[in-house]
Amino acid sequence: QVRLVESGGGLVQAGGSLRLSCVASGSIFRINAMGWHRQAPGKQRELVAGITSGDTANYADSVRGRFTISRDNAKKTAYLEMNSLKPEDTAVYYCNADIRSFTITREYWGQGTQVTVSS
Repeated sequence: QVRLVESGGGLVQAGGSLRLSCVASGSIFRINAMGWHRQAPGKQRELVAGITSGDTANYADSVRGRFTISRDNAKKTAYLEMNSLKPEDTAVYYCNADIRSFTITREYWGQGTQVTVSS
């Protein structure tokens, strides 16, 4: 059973920083692309940042220059460093990953971690 578990969310003032982590566990043969999405109340889930297995990153325009995605393949972990946070960054942040187990390759999602930015 493959699982993704996020951590690092919380309450922060505008201009502050947070670092989210996403750890994959279970019967994993290979982790391909990983990403972070977010969903604010009343809005659709949106891609925040993604990173390939070769460490190529892409970002939403709204976070480029403020957020940095990275990964540690040995630890099966993805990170999202968030700086200069704004109230509009408030959302539940979800990690996802394309993972090849020993029987199947599919996309997995974490349960989400709340990020709240106060003005």
